Amino acid sequence: MRQPNQPKDISIRIVGVEPWQVGEGETGRGVTLRTTRGHVRAIVHNDQRGRTSKGIVWVWGARGGFAGPAEGLYRDLAEDLAGEITSLRVDYRMPNVIPECVLDALVGVSFLTGTGHSEIALVGHSFGGAVVISAAPFSEDVKAVAALSSQTYGAQNAALVSPRPLLLAHGGADTRLPPRCSEQIHSWANDPKELIIYPDAEHGLTECRDELRDMLRDWLRARLKS
Repeated sequence: MRQPNQPKDISIRIVGVEPWQVGEGETGRGVTLRTTRGHVRAIVHNDQRGRTSKGIVWVWGARGGFAGPAEGLYRDLAEDLAGEITSLRVDYRMPNVIPECVLDALVGVSFLTGTGHSEIALVGHSFGGAVVISAAPFSEDVKAVAALSSQTYGAQNAALVSPRPLLLAHGGADTRLPPRCSEQIHSWANDPKELIIYPDAEHGLTECRDELRDMLRDWLRARLKS
């Protein structure tokens, strides 16, 4: 039986990896993951002097991209954690198409597992929240999921994230996707689960940027602690 948001053909495989030059002002190393369904662009952040078994796949909203909410949260946290956790920021092949974007997130997981990472967290914002919730049940290497300002569409299978911990964070002043979206997902999910509402924050979470950054960094470290 297929799970929600699972395409009829879930076959996808990495057939090659090529570098690409990230833009001015960006950080990390650009990698193109050539797959059997097309090319997935990503940015890797790690300390190449050492190895870690821990990794994070970051995906953004319906339009794709790399920076994340709150004025570059993904980029900044990826750099903060680079000495201890490898990050892979993933851009979508087909933005706003949940089944294909779920596969892109899983390609990111596959890349990390293929490079020696066995404890992986998924982080998504807005549309990406539903992507990571949908992707998590397909990989035993995924150990934790964080969905920020998530939409409900595509997240109905939140109960399947368990026994992995699920973090939901949302702005209380979000008018694009109101906080009741994360409240609904929280009601669907099984334990362990956590819901944090930032009362004055809007959809992009810029108003709570520093607080969110510290919270999410600590949460990821604690869930990828072994």
